[in-house]
Amino acid sequence: MTSTNCCLTTKDFAVLEVMLERRRAFADPIVRMLEYKLSCADVVPIDSVGPDIVTLNSRVVFGVDTGPAETRTLVQHEVRGPVGSSLSVATRRGLCMLGMAQGQTAMVEHADGRREWILIRAVLYQPEAARRTVRQKHQADAQRPHGLRLVYSAAADWRPLGETAGMRQTEDDDPGPSAA
Repeated sequence: MTSTNCCLTTKDFAVLEVMLERRRAFADPIVRMLEYKLSCADVVPIDSVGPDIVTLNSRVVFGVDTGPAETRTLVQHEVRGPVGSSLSVATRRGLCMLGMAQGQTAMVEHADGRREWILIRAVLYQPEAARRTVRQKHQADAQRPHGLRLVYSAAADWRPLGETAGMRQTEDDDPGPSAA
C-alpha cells in the first residue's frame, strides 16, 4: 500500500495494533500492510479528527481504479446486514481506506501482485463528527436559561383558551336602550 499520509484516531490505531498482534501469530500476508499503516500514521485524539477522514464505522463513497462509485460502511468485523453494505477493515481495501481523507488516492497491492487505486470520493457519515455535532447542540442548548428554546412566539393580544373577547366600551360610549 502506498499513500501520501494517513490520519488515525487513537481508537482506530489501537484496533489495528490488536489486529496486527493477532495476525502475526498466523503469519497472515496482510501483516506487512498493517505494519506500514501503523508506522506511517498520524495519530490524533478522537475529538480532533477531521470530518473528511475515514474512520471505523464511517460511511464512504469510493472508487476502485476507473470503476463506478461504491458506498460502504467501514467496519471492524463483518456484520450481519444487507450484502455489500459494509467493508471490513481486515480486507486490503478496507485497511487501505482507513485514515484516508476525502479526495485522497492510494494504491493497494494484493497478495497475487495485482495493484489497484482507491479514491475516496466522499465521507457521508463519520461517527466522531456526528458526536461532535450532537455535543455542540447540547452545549448551545445549555447556554439558554433552563435549557429551553423558544419554538413559537404568540402575538401579544392572546387570550387564554375558552375566554371570549369582551366588548370594548368607554365611559361615554353607551349604546343606549336600542342596543338591548
